[in-house]
Amino acid sequence: MDMRSRVNDALKTAMKNKEAARLSTLRLINAAIKDRDIAMRGTGEDVEVTDADVLAILGKMVKQRQESARAYEEGGRLELAEKELSEVEVIEEFLPKQLSKTQAEAAVTEAIAEVGADSIRDMGKVMGILKAKYTGQMDFGKVGPLVKDKLG
Repeated sequence: MDMRSRVNDALKTAMKNKEAARLSTLRLINAAIKDRDIAMRGTGEDVEVTDADVLAILGKMVKQRQESARAYEEGGRLELAEKELSEVEVIEEFLPKQLSKTQAEAAVTEAIAEVGADSIRDMGKVMGILKAKYTGQMDFGKVGPLVKDKLG
């Protein structure tokens, strides 16, 4: 089952079970996917959003909500921070399991070997391989410095 179908099924279930908070988050996910559809249509291509695109959208949504929650906590607005974190939990249900630190290091080493990277100039190639294979499974903001260390 593709990601869009999984989100739609979860949306229907949340409606039936009258889960307002969950329903709200699922509608946000659906809206983000439809926004990407519209943006892709604007380029003139007749392409539909792929599962990889949906994973990227979900990863971005999680990151946004974590940053918002952190800002709310710093501002003393704990109820808003809790709402953001509950949205993160719903979004993460659709993301694949995150790689552990050791798994991420192994993936980086494997990608470096696959590309034949030997200097920092090859970092873009390595990151491209990682993004193609592990979208949604690792935080590329944290992986970037790891790649840089291994190549440097």
